[in-house]
Amino acid sequence: MSLILENKVLAPSIHEFLMEAPEIARKAEPGQFVVLRINEKGERIPLTIADYDRGEGTVTIVFQEVGKTTGQLGQLKAGDKISNLIGPLGRPSPLIEGGTVVCIGGGLGIAPIYPIAASLKAKGNRVISIIGARNRELLIWEERMRKVSAELRITTDDGSSGRQGFVSDELRDLMDKGNKIDLVFAIGPVVMMRAVCEVTRPGKLRTLVSLNPIMVDATGMCGCCRVSVGKETKFACVDGPDFDGHKVNFEELIARQRIYLKEEKIAVERCSRRAE
Repeated sequence: MSLILENKVLAPSIHEFLMEAPEIARKAEPGQFVVLRINEKGERIPLTIADYDRGEGTVTIVFQEVGKTTGQLGQLKAGDKISNLIGPLGRPSPLIEGGTVVCIGGGLGIAPIYPIAASLKAKGNRVISIIGARNRELLIWEERMRKVSAELRITTDDGSSGRQGFVSDELRDLMDKGNKIDLVFAIGPVVMMRAVCEVTRPGKLRTLVSLNPIMVDATGMCGCCRVSVGKETKFACVDGPDFDGHKVNFEELIARQRIYLKEEKIAVERCSRRAE
């Protein structure tokens, strides 16, 4: 059992959970994730670790209510417990020292890009962060990102905060102005990460993306999280979640993400009827 210490609503349907998890906090590194299960009959869902405090023995996860399980998760409150929280899982993000790194977070991806940006800053890098969302209301963790960034750029689809446009537009401007960049990290919707990779591809600028495909056991046994990277099949749970974005087959990834849309819709409808 794992205790929820706080449930903070960051934006409509977006929650920040502070969880009591001393063993996970002790070993967690930027880029890794956890798998949780609300109860013994619940679905297992992967969520990237957004922050951790080794001294306090806590981890922070951020999620959006989009399906049955995340909807149920959002109804929990401080003092409630969930059946299982396992981790840290996956490989830590490969970090460099003494360079210039652009950290890009789109939508919910702003939360998991934060520990990467913070660690890069601690290693003496110049961190330029670009965060974006559909509108100002959905923009999260702006102040957190500002504290770990030498420069913070903001975009929104509707122009309600920062530049009107996409994070990829801001990245293109940075590159066009001749800024020396050693590495780009991008986390967010698949289409956003693909767009970022298309901006960096012509200049062969190393770009890492964090993939969160359909996942079940998170140990490499089931094969559900397989992704095509270059000419190889990789498993996001044990080989990732970070991969060279220029080698990821995004079209295949998008298609696989949509496999269970019908079943997910049915599950949400059934859950709603039971709650009535």
